[in-house]
Amino acid sequence: MKFQNGMWMAKQGYQISFPQEAYDSKINDQSVTVYGPYRKVEHRGGTLNVGILTVTLTAPRKDIISVKLTNFAGVGEKGPAFCLEADETSPQIKREGDCCVFQSGGLSAEINVKGNWGLRFSYNGRELTASEPRSMAYVLDDRGNPYIREQLSLDAGESLYGLGECFSPFIKNGQSVDIWNADGGTDSEQAYKNIPFFVSSKGYGVFVNDPGRVSFEMGSEILTKTQFSVPGESMEYMIIGGETLKEVISNYTALTGRPPLVPDWTFGLWLTTSFTTNYDEATVMSFIDGMLEREIPLTTFHFDCFWMKGFEWCNFLWDNETFPDPEGMLRRIKAKGIKICVWINPYIAQKSRLFAEGVEHGYFVKTGDGSVWQWDMWQAGMALVDFTNPEAVKWYQGYLEELVDMGGGQL
Repeated sequence: MKFQNGMWMAKQGYQISFPQEAYDSKINDQSVTVYGPYRKVEHRGGTLNVGILTVTLTAPRKDIISVKLTNFAGVGEKGPAFCLEADETSPQIKREGDCCVFQSGGLSAEINVKGNWGLRFSYNGRELTASEPRSMAYVLDDRGNPYIREQLSLDAGESLYGLGECFSPFIKNGQSVDIWNADGGTDSEQAYKNIPFFVSSKGYGVFVNDPGRVSFEMGSEILTKTQFSVPGESMEYMIIGGETLKEVISNYTALTGRPPLVPDWTFGLWLTTSFTTNYDEATVMSFIDGMLEREIPLTTFHFDCFWMKGFEWCNFLWDNETFPDPEGMLRRIKAKGIKICVWINPYIAQKSRLFAEGVEHGYFVKTGDGSVWQWDMWQAGMALVDFTNPEAVKWYQGYLEELVDMGGGQL
């Protein structure tokens, strides 16, 4: 989200407040907290009628430093939140005049605790990035909605990568990216799997600890800054260091969690018609055989939603007009050494054989007045299965199990 009009002015409709100085601090053996009022305090009367940004440094893991920016601290936590694997690491903290050095492993943060505002990061003496004056900010729009913003310095030629699944150029410099999962296809700025984490060619990573809408301006508002912001009164981000980018990513996954290793075949090439061709067994086989004839290794064929009848997704029934012998077709595909995947959906169309059953037993998400929530996007009158209801989960799994038994225990 862009807040500025050029380098110096705020965009119309926004009020931007910056910490003007490090007025006071609190230091203990686990954290450093610095208080930055939004104007310089020239005399004691200057402490009246002015806000303060509170900045706290902690070390959730070795080689990781957390920076939490807070305007109003009394706002309740709404959730959800990322589940992070912090460990009991003890940072090294040393005050040197008006500067405090906060170190976690090889990663250091130098923060001014008195006087001029500033925060700088380095790894084993190698400069990484910095939050300079006018970078941290508290923003209010003309409706009173608050935002917290941070900007980190970029060097000439520094490249940025990451932010999860994006269909834009691989190098993110110059791009605006909103972290908000959406079913927008694969040719737009929307994406299905956004992640508020990026890495720099200078050898560090930045993780914004917020599962909501995080807006990134990757050198796209201020060319010499990477910027990120969240709505609300506070934001936490983490600088992640390492000797190499591989080590940076390893430190990141140690913090955020690592998935179990999936079977080897899932890393192979998957093929699908994906709504683009006529759909019958002959077409499917022509694609599979065409790959095999060209000696292109193929591990999986993926059936798009039209393995079921239109207007009936999800009913877990093969369209008998398009696929009159689904069990035989599955056997013939498997005989070629190909795994099979079918697209299933967490919603039930009104025309589906399962809709009335779901309504009767209360298996669908409801509106505030107790009615079933429905809309016509994608499938006419579709309702969402309420997977917070254990009975709805068993109901859905039962039909899924029938489909998997048809495939011989594994599609």
